Amino acid sequence: MTERDYEKTAARLDRYAEVPTTTLASLVTGEGLCFWAFTRDDIPELTGDGPPDRELAARLCAGCPVVDQCLELDLRTYGPDTLGVWGALPDTDRRALHPVWRRWRGGEAR
Repeated sequence: MTERDYEKTAARLDRYAEVPTTTLASLVTGEGLCFWAFTRDDIPELTGDGPPDRELAARLCAGCPVVDQCLELDLRTYGPDTLGVWGALPDTDRRALHPVWRRWRGGEAR
């Protein structure tokens, strides 16, 4: 992803700025495909390697109805300490997105 991609993503997520974290968590755990469409045995182990984790993110999140809400939830709760796949992005992209997201929100994580 490029800096411009991060800016676009942060702008898109801004619509969730006022949604309570508990509401996002309920929505993601209730409607997120990874919570009900896959068994834990179906999900390959994360390796930390860029391309395989990006492929895993694409596979797990394809068609998920709450991808943006999931990404917003992760940025709020784990921020720069994120691991794994959330919101169709591997942790490396989410770590790079986090400061852009914070700047978009005026420097405040919500």
